Order: sequence, then structure tokens, then C-alpha cells
Amino acid sequence: MFGNRNTRRRDPEISPDEIFLDASNLPQFNQGSLEGRLEKPLARSSYLGIGVGIALIFSALVAQAAHLEIEKGSAYAARSQQNLLRPEVQFAERGAILDRNGVQLVTNDPTDTGFVKRVYKTPGFSELLGYVSYPKKDSKGHYYDTEIKGLAGIEESYNTQLAGKNGTLLVEEDARGHTVSQGKVIPAQHGTDLTLSIDARAQSAFYTAIQELSDRIPFQGGSGILMDVNTGEIRALVSYPEYDSNVLSAGGPSDMIAAYSRDTRQPYLNRPIQGLYTPGSVVKPLEASGALTDGTISADYTINDTGSISIPNPYDPSHPSVFKDWKAIGVEDMRRAIAFSSDVYFYTVGGGFGGQKGLGINRLTQWYEAYGLTKETGINLPGEASGFVPSPAWKLKRFNEAWNIGDTYHTAIGQYSMQVTPIEEARAIAAIANGGHLITPTLIKDQTPTGESLAVSPAALQVVREGMRLGVQEGTSIGLNDLSFTTIAGKTGTAQLGYHNEFYNAWAVGFFPYDHPKYVYVVVMEHGPSGNSLGGIYVIHQFLQSLHAAAPEYFE
Repeated sequence: MFGNRNTRRRDPEISPDEIFLDASNLPQFNQGSLEGRLEKPLARSSYLGIGVGIALIFSALVAQAAHLEIEKGSAYAARSQQNLLRPEVQFAERGAILDRNGVQLVTNDPTDTGFVKRVYKTPGFSELLGYVSYPKKDSKGHYYDTEIKGLAGIEESYNTQLAGKNGTLLVEEDARGHTVSQGKVIPAQHGTDLTLSIDARAQSAFYTAIQELSDRIPFQGGSGILMDVNTGEIRALVSYPEYDSNVLSAGGPSDMIAAYSRDTRQPYLNRPIQGLYTPGSVVKPLEASGALTDGTISADYTINDTGSISIPNPYDPSHPSVFKDWKAIGVEDMRRAIAFSSDVYFYTVGGGFGGQKGLGINRLTQWYEAYGLTKETGINLPGEASGFVPSPAWKLKRFNEAWNIGDTYHTAIGQYSMQVTPIEEARAIAAIANGGHLITPTLIKDQTPTGESLAVSPAALQVVREGMRLGVQEGTSIGLNDLSFTTIAGKTGTAQLGYHNEFYNAWAVGFFPYDHPKYVYVVVMEHGPSGNSLGGIYVIHQFLQSLHAAAPEYFE
């Protein structure tokens, strides 16, 4: 009644698979695309083959790992410990230093040390440029100091700009010191070039003139400055004698460096900014402008300079105090007093005499300070000194003595304990020339001028300029009157030194051209023998002649 349970019931409908089994249907399909064909499942043997292949690959990887870890592990570990990965400095190239016309004053010379050596223009530039110290190695040959550092002059003042930044190179070495691999990690950043306001032609000409006279007389040394009266840009800044920047940077020859230290002429002293000198009569133009501005004296007031003045001595009436002049000049007004450098006239202007009132020490000091004689000028060089003007309080503290009229007289002619630097004097004379602007000296080309205006009468400054011009035409600066290519206004100063006044400092200051001042000059010839007739005027004469030949545009 019942059929076999295993007998499958037959579906009356035709299965799609059975259609494909009918070969008569094949022509209607695209057989190139396998249409009309059955999909045949993979055989079990295919799965088995894939599995075996994967197993073999995995076994090989395991075997290799075992080989590296177990059999070769100790060897590779030892090799890793023996290799050294160390950073190696990549030295930055220091920026060059150029003069205002692009002349190279400091350049770089590649060496086999890995860093470049600085090469300095000489002579005449070392105190200005300074020098550097180079990287240093320990006993094993490794650098413990990797910087090239500026140690004086422009090199020190602009060290950060010139230095750049060192880079780093990672180097892998084996136990024998052989390089295994290397790769640059941080590249070096080279320093920036620096263009100075200095004119190499003016610097060299000024240095030669100072050197020649200093060695001939001899003077202990000398300094010279040429500066733009309106911008403060310094065209020449000379100090003699000087060291050699190439020698100090290299650290030898040692005997030459030792000679610098023993030299009594002080080659390490940057005289224009660090030398402190008794100014003598070169302060008289400043004093005159102050007295005229204050109304203490008029420009036309005359004094008969007979060669000295005397004042009663309250302690010994039979021996009055006599204050001498360098010679009897005769009747003079303010202009002639400046031109012929009358001490008697400026004793009177400073301290008063007879019926003429003087400035007095306090007001005299205020005018000296107004012209910047007691403070640093701000020039962009390290180690600048500042001047000094004596005062009653200072004398009482220093010597336990009261101030007297003679101290005022001597301070009024730039003597006694007064000291100034050449750069302070250059800035002060520039203010006379430019109408009362106390500018800040700079050694960088095209730097924006800075400074301050003085509360000084324009009419007073004009009188002073006329007196300085008369000084070249007839007075103490007449040695410059034969320079036909320009018109100069000048002032000299002589400061006596030594127990018997057997030495002196010779100053020459001034500006040119007279009608439209552009440049101020200052020369100090230091510690020469008394009685010598050649000094600052001779130097500036030689310098201006050389400058005119080398750079005539200064006088156009």
C-alpha cells in the first residue's frame, strides 16, 4: 500500500538544469562567454592542494625565524652591540662680511677639518672685524665644542646672524670604526652675509696715514674716524697698532700672540671706542655753543689774550694763581678764539674773569653731557667705554679737597681729569656740523638713523662753524688750507702728559665740505714727544689726499 520511503517524489515541473542539458539549446547562447554551461564545483582535491601550499609557506617562515632567532641570534645580537649610531655635526658656513661697495673683508676658506676657516683682510681692519674661535676636539678626536664663535669686533656683535646653525648627520659605524650607513637628519643653515657702512678704501688710506706717522715720530698709537654727519654711518674706524685677526683665530703662531700681550703699545685696545684721552681744546666748540645759547657771552665780545690771566691767591696774596695760554693771541672774539684755540678766552667762558661771567662748572658739565661726552654712543661694537667730566663732588670724594676756580678753568679747556673717547668726540662734532642732531654711530650700511636733537641755538652753531672754518683759513688747522678739492672746518687739541709735560696727545677734528657738511673726521695721535710739530693735522692731510685719489666722490 505504501511505496519505498527512499523513493524520491518526482516533480512534474522541468528543472532549469535539465534545460541546459539539452544540447539543442546551445546555439542560442554565447558560448564564448560560457553562457549555457553548467558551473562545476571545485573538487575536494583542489582544497587539499591549497591547504598544503599554505602549510608549506608557513613552515618555511617559521623555519627562517627559528634560524635567525636560535641559530644566528647570538651573532646578530653581537653585531648590533658592536655597531654605533652616533650624530655627526655638519658645520654651518659662517656669513661673509663685506664693505659698503661689496669688497670682501672676511671670507671663508674650506679646510679638511669639516668647517671653513675665516680669512680677514689686513692690515687695518682687525680691531674693527674682530676674530673667532674654532670648534675643538678632545683627545679621542671628538668635538666637544662645535661652534665657531665671534670673540671681538663685528664678529662678536653680529655672531648670531653670521653663525647660522649647525646640522646633524647620523652615522652608523662597526666595531672597527668603518661607516656602515649614514643619513642626513638636520641640514646645516649657513649664516647671513653682513654689509658694513665701512669703505675699504677710506679704511686703508686712514690706517696707512696713522701708521706712517706713529712709527716715524714715534707715537704710542693712534686712532681715526670718518663718519657721515647726517646718518651716523662710519666709513672708517681705525686703531693702530692692531693684532692680526688671522693669527688670533688660528691660535698661532704662539710667539706672535705672546708678543701682542707684552706690547706696551696695547694692540688689543680698540682705540676709537675704548681709548680714553684728555681731549684738550677740541671741547671748545661744544662749550662755545653752550655759552652762546645760554646768553652767557655774546659772539662779538672781545678779550685781549696777553698769554695768561692771574687771580688772587687767598692763602698767599703775594703769589697769585697764574693760568697760562699756549701763546699771546691778542684781541679776539668768539670766532677767533675758536680758530686760534685761545685758552684765556675759554677760561673766561668757563669760569668767568674780571667783569665777564662764566658758565660755571655745573652748567659747563651739563653742556658736555648734552653733547654725549659722558655716556656710550651706542655704536654696534662690544666693549665701548664712556668719558668722564670731573665735578666738585668727585674731587671731594677722591682727594678730600674742595673745588676751586682753577679746576673750572682747566675743565673748560679739556684738561684736568677730563677724558673722552674718539667716537664720543666724533658724534659731538657731527652735531655741530649737522645743526644740533646727536646721532648714533653705526657700522651697518643703510641702517635707519637714530639719535636726539639738542636744545642748542642754530645761531650759536653757525658762529662755532664759522670759527672752525677760520681755524683752517688762518688758525691752528691752517695745515689743511691747501687742499683745493674741498673746504674744511677744523679744530685742533693738544693734551699734555707726563710729570714734566714731556708727552702729549694730538687731536684734529672737523668736517667737510664746509657749506654742506657731509663727513666728520677725528684723529688722535697718542703719547708723542713734546716739541714735535707733526700730529693730527698731518695725518688728516695725508688721509684726505689719499682718499681724494682713491675715491673722489667723497668731495663732489
